[in-house]
Amino acid sequence: MQTTAEYYCAYCGETNLTFVDLTGGYQQSYVEDCQVCCRPNVLFLRIDEETLNIEIDTEYEE
Repeated sequence: MQTTAEYYCAYCGETNLTFVDLTGGYQQSYVEDCQVCCRPNVLFLRIDEETLNIEIDTEYEE
C-alpha cells in the first residue's frame, strides 16, 4: 500500500512530494533528490501505527 507525504528540502527549503510504501515498516530512511534543486536529501520517516500519519525529517546527504 502506497501513499504520499510532503517534506521540505534540506538544501533549498522547497516542499517536495514523496511516495511512501506503508508496507516498508513504521520507521524508514532513504535518499531522494529534491524536485526543485536536484540535491540528494536523506529522508527519515516515522509512521504512526494507529493513524498512519507520516512525519518526515530531512538531512543533507554526506
